[in-house]
Amino acid sequence: MSAATTSPVSSEASTARRPYTLWQRFLLWLITWAGFLAIRLIGPTLRAAVSFEDGAPASLDMRPMILAFWHSCIFPATYIWRGLQIRVMSSDSFDGEWTGRIIRKFGFVKMRGSSSRGAVRALLGMRRELEQGWAVAFTIDGPRGPRFVAKPGPVLLARATGAPMVAFHIAVEKAWILNTWDRSMIPKPFSRALLRVSRQIVVPKDADDSQKERFHAELQAGLERVREFAEANVGNRMRDHARVGTGF
Repeated sequence: MSAATTSPVSSEASTARRPYTLWQRFLLWLITWAGFLAIRLIGPTLRAAVSFEDGAPASLDMRPMILAFWHSCIFPATYIWRGLQIRVMSSDSFDGEWTGRIIRKFGFVKMRGSSSRGAVRALLGMRRELEQGWAVAFTIDGPRGPRFVAKPGPVLLARATGAPMVAFHIAVEKAWILNTWDRSMIPKPFSRALLRVSRQIVVPKDADDSQKERFHAELQAGLERVREFAEANVGNRMRDHARVGTGF
């Protein structure tokens, strides 16, 4: 994957940061660097491959595009999709802050907001980014679940902008599973990883409420389909999948 040109202005530059205590600032620094180093050290060891459904984007750096994936995939997704200046919605919570700081170190742009707070502001910001030709991404069951239940934000953006929705999942053969609501996974070094990318879903600009519900259900089905495929095939020798380069 080739890195996209860096945007001259961060999409959150005009948003004031929330105040943190001295202890919170220390924790943010510690967690950010621990997370960055973990991804930077483990990522290059992964034996990663990518598999596309029929009708999927021709490459991972297609733009504009609305990506949707489950919260549990954040660790491997941060490494595999790095350097593409993808805009990611992330909450204003403490967890959202350190997550945003980590992903920025891998070439993502954080858009402040979530499904529970600041959703309208974030969606408007992501709409502007799509209209400027960028790709955006949602951890679609975040920030607090319920797990594996897609929220409707991508459908609204797809209807407003004409950009296609694309679901993906990354399965990891060997991983540490955290005891969190999303069961986040940290890949073990040298594990196989398989990224499965769904076909594109285009929402017409004149879609009514019943059609929006249908496209939401289609996105949910796509997310489930790519997860099932990736988890069923990650242990294969990947003869039928393209290898993901790790030298960038």
